[in-house]
Amino acid sequence: MFLGSYLHNIDSKGRLTLPSKFRAELATGVFVTLGLDGELWVFPMETWERLALKMNELPLNDKDSRRFARRFYGIATHCEPDKQGRILLPTELREKAGLDGETVIVGSGGRLEIWSRERWERQSDEIEKNGDAIAERLFQLGVRL
Repeated sequence: MFLGSYLHNIDSKGRLTLPSKFRAELATGVFVTLGLDGELWVFPMETWERLALKMNELPLNDKDSRRFARRFYGIATHCEPDKQGRILLPTELREKAGLDGETVIVGSGGRLEIWSRERWERQSDEIEKNGDAIAERLFQLGVRL
């Protein structure tokens, strides 16, 4: 499980160093794709494979399923960390997520999220302002914390 948040910089070649505490788990490679809130999602190989099996069960006759799969897979990339624990983020992914320089890597359970520092601060502020309403909505959905 990925927990915590970590400040890291993207270097001039587009490489990002993964947090050291997760490197062993991610050493065999990761899949990176665009998240739903302007961030990147980073999945370990095993998680990606389980997710792909579920995605492949989405009905092909459903237009939203097809659109989501295109968005999710169409920009996804496989990255293998180098000896320093860095992954090369493709230009297109960096541009779509607004990543350049300072980033925040956030543990999100089964995945990591990569945010520009500015976007992460805005997201954090929004969560702080609306935390009670978010929790109430989750309880209504049957999520028990």
